[in-house]
Amino acid sequence: MAVLLSSEQIQVLVASQLQELVAIRRHLHAHPELSGNEHQTAALVAGELRKLGWRVQEGVGRTGVLAELGPGAGPVVALRVDMDALPVEERTGLPYASVHQGLMHACGHDIHTSVGLGVARVLAPLAQQLAGTVRLLFQPAEETAQGAAWMRADGAMEGVDALFGVHVFPSLPVGSIGVRSGSLTAAAGELEVEVLGEGGHGARPHQSTDAIWIAARVVSGLQEAISRRLDALHPVVVSFGRIEGGKAFNVIADHVRLLGTVRCLDLELHAQLPAWIEETVQAICKGYGGEARVRYRCISPPVHNDPALTQLLADAATELLGRDQVLWLEQPSLGAEDFAELQQGTPATMFRLGVAGPKGCTPLHSNSFDADEGALAVGVQVLSASLLQWLARQDGR
Repeated sequence: MAVLLSSEQIQVLVASQLQELVAIRRHLHAHPELSGNEHQTAALVAGELRKLGWRVQEGVGRTGVLAELGPGAGPVVALRVDMDALPVEERTGLPYASVHQGLMHACGHDIHTSVGLGVARVLAPLAQQLAGTVRLLFQPAEETAQGAAWMRADGAMEGVDALFGVHVFPSLPVGSIGVRSGSLTAAAGELEVEVLGEGGHGARPHQSTDAIWIAARVVSGLQEAISRRLDALHPVVVSFGRIEGGKAFNVIADHVRLLGTVRCLDLELHAQLPAWIEETVQAICKGYGGEARVRYRCISPPVHNDPALTQLLADAATELLGRDQVLWLEQPSLGAEDFAELQQGTPATMFRLGVAGPKGCTPLHSNSFDADEGALAVGVQVLSASLLQWLARQDGR
């Protein structure tokens, strides 16, 4: 029979581990590693898990870590947390700020990793009493939307019957969580547009085809076309984050490269977007005398939260935190999460972990992002209780 800890027991266990978890989180925050290079983070994670008695596999999904606890038979419930940082120069001024110039945990993955280790600590003493297996996936390369596919390719999801995930959320106060059934995040794509013109002297633009001018028309024209040619009830976002072009201040550029991202909640519409964007961009470029090469890469499908799993997690969180601290989110996010790659064919749910302190919290990916560490205890409690509740239900309780 699956063993359930009471809410009070979980809270006491987490409180006893919190000081060490904060220390681990601060170490991770000070030593961020980019996607696919999480070598020291993975080594720390694997070492901590082995000390707790978990069965550990390293190098799953390149730099990922997989760990299991329980009999190795029966139902399998998994928790995924991500480990990678961003190429952002930290400006928080924290005493444990990043020691690596140009790298920062600006998306809270240091919190996620620490929460995963906290869950491992809570569950470790129950190893011989579990009526199923708990699997922890410490995933690399979420920021580049590659790590989940790497881990899946290495068999990380084989035999998994249910999957849980967490992501920090600066719009919610610490002590609370956000839950939502159905769509949680958007499908996402990477867009590359090359605008081809004809170079010439900057003093005689009429004798050339200005690729920079046409590229500017592409950026603004796509936005205008979205608002007039696509259904406003199915939101689409196209944002360009990089532009390259030109060789000198007085030479008309003959080539400009645009890199951007596309987000959409509707799967059917998302499937149609590559062709629609190609047609729209080609028409704009041709209209101004240029040409275009358009490339589109699907990054990840949308995260879709299983209603039953979401309710289970919400019930567990309500018992731990109180009903007022469990907030049902009305709208999905146009952000993307490669957690969606892991949930293909497996019931899954991801919740939002509030990290805003008394003075609030800057947005994700900001160089001043500073998550309130009080969120650590909340995340560990909610996930530990949810995993145990799921196993108990499979055991007939």
